[in-house]
Amino acid sequence: MFSYSPAGPSSGEREPLLSGKLLGPVAIVEEQFVTEYGEVLPSEDDEPAYRHPCLAWFSRVFIIPQRVILAIMGFLAIMNAYTMRISLSIAITEMVNKTGVGSNEGESGVCPIDENADPDDFTGGEFDWDEELQGIILSSFYWGYVITHIPGGMLAEKFGGKWTLSLGILSTAFFTLITPWAVELGGSTALIVIRVMMGLGEGTTFPALSALMATWIPAKERSKLGSLVFGGGQVGTILGNLLSGVLLHNIEGWSSVFYFFGGMGVLWFVIFTLLCYSDPESHPFISEKEKEYLKRELGTLERDRTLPPTPWRFILTSVPMMALVCAQIGHDWGFFIMVTDLPKYMSDVLRFSIKDNGLYSSLPYLVMWIVSLSTGVLSDWLITSGRMTITFGRKLFTTIASIGPACFIVGASYAGCEKAVVVMLFTFAMGLMGTFYPGMKVNPLDLSPNYAGTLMAITNGIGAITGIIAPYVVGVMTPNHTLDEWRIVFWISFAIFNVTNLAYILWASGEVQPWNTPHLMNKSVEAGDSRSSGQDDDALAEPHKSGQSLGAIKQ
Repeated sequence: MFSYSPAGPSSGEREPLLSGKLLGPVAIVEEQFVTEYGEVLPSEDDEPAYRHPCLAWFSRVFIIPQRVILAIMGFLAIMNAYTMRISLSIAITEMVNKTGVGSNEGESGVCPIDENADPDDFTGGEFDWDEELQGIILSSFYWGYVITHIPGGMLAEKFGGKWTLSLGILSTAFFTLITPWAVELGGSTALIVIRVMMGLGEGTTFPALSALMATWIPAKERSKLGSLVFGGGQVGTILGNLLSGVLLHNIEGWSSVFYFFGGMGVLWFVIFTLLCYSDPESHPFISEKEKEYLKRELGTLERDRTLPPTPWRFILTSVPMMALVCAQIGHDWGFFIMVTDLPKYMSDVLRFSIKDNGLYSSLPYLVMWIVSLSTGVLSDWLITSGRMTITFGRKLFTTIASIGPACFIVGASYAGCEKAVVVMLFTFAMGLMGTFYPGMKVNPLDLSPNYAGTLMAITNGIGAITGIIAPYVVGVMTPNHTLDEWRIVFWISFAIFNVTNLAYILWASGEVQPWNTPHLMNKSVEAGDSRSSGQDDDALAEPHKSGQSLGAIKQ
């Protein structure tokens, strides 16, 4: 069932090594190719294929394996995506006039301003946008974000994740850079349009990265490197909040935030396109040692271009898939409430200065990042050592990431104006949310390596709908910025966390699903039966049991 294609043209990202085009001065001797360096180029049936000495030199220069470089660049991709996404959450506190905020100071209202605080930090900017309009502005990013998830996943699976990911980030960076100009011309309407366009570009990020990871990362390294990649969300939130606060505090006006993070996105695009490729076979300077390792673990070095179209009916009726969607909704609701509205809570209720707002809003995500990386390593060790199954591990870490934050954010709402206690409780909540990443976040790769991009697109796309609803709900429910109003918001989050987690506990799975290889499913499956033949089941299960991915199985 497994087959391996020798080195040859695998994508449009480089010229084929031997396909009628000769690299350098080459002579043909007895049907062999001999270079000026005296090397004999193997025929098309031999391995490994010749590559130019410059590329061989590059493969020796890179001490870090290319799959790790890809993971690092994937981490930086999500980091840049999040800084551009959430920079408005801090900036809007300085764009909107806040002279009316604070009239309800008291036990049920907002907290008093510190005596040594600068009053100018609490006046805001020139725009008179009410809370409902601010909620619409903050949610408008997700209107576009939801739309491009599924197309992004399908494009990544068909053409490779490199350009699907990089061009999406580049377009987001462009619209971030022109945000100040657009707001000056068109006010809130122009800002909403720009944010929708940013969302359209960034919607391809997670599906494209999932397709890349399925092609590059073996199952035994999935939790560790997956947590590294997805940890870019926490680091991006940390830097987005922290640096936005610093920039707004030290540079007059709010435009600098968008210029800085948009420029960082363009810089990432240039580096990524030079270093990373869609699959190991198309990579021009990957080492032979790493290629052999990936071939052994993944079964192939290139994407399987013979797979049938996406089996939508089986995916959309899969019980483990629906459980994954539920978990994603719970995660995203809590995460978007914190990412989008925590800076507003810090500013409007706790009355932190803009500099302190950036610092304290970023602290919870620092802990979340540390937890996600450490539990990713722990998860891989527990699974590979046989101490727990993949399914149990995914459920365990998802449960920790749901129940812990649900309790702590409600507790924070009852801490009143005890600022140190509130920050500590929010930090505990977001820290425990880091275990989502070795839990449900890498689960699409378990269920279907072949269609991981599409699965991530479905789960992340549906989950992102909460990014549209949550900021608007917060804006409608907190018109007076009071503690009592916010407490109701946090209780709603508590309920959503626990209900969605219960569904995941009951029905989630960490096993490769039969529809991962629909061309191997028997006629009973095509007729609607969820089981494939015993022989095919055994064949599909065996690589998974040995720690291998089914990322590109060929018939």
